[in-house]
Amino acid sequence: QVQLVESGGGLVRAGDSLRLSCVASGRTFSSNAMGWFRQAPGKERESVAAISWSGTTYYADSVKGRCTLSRDNTKNTVYLQMNSLKPEDTAVYYCAARRVIRISSTDTDYDYWGQGTQVTVSS
Repeated sequence: QVQLVESGGGLVRAGDSLRLSCVASGRTFSSNAMGWFRQAPGKERESVAAISWSGTTYYADSVKGRCTLSRDNTKNTVYLQMNSLKPEDTAVYYCAARRVIRISSTDTDYDYWGQGTQVTVSS
């Protein structure tokens, strides 16, 4: 079992930056692929970014060039650095983990989920 706790969300202005963190506890973390998803009101959950155990990353087109996903396996933590935030980035952001090492942009491929952290970007 893996427990995930997100932090770092908040209310910011367009153009600002935020760094979201996700701390994992429980079983081995370093071998898990990790992902960030988001869900805005009235919309379906969508993939933001994902990272494999070795550091291979995936980014959704909507955040490519503005976000950087990294992991520190010594701290069981993944970080999502988001720059040049836009109002359309407003959503609840969820951290998720897979039991396997390969990344995926599909939410149903993930086995464990955090409780989410709210990101609100004002124009």
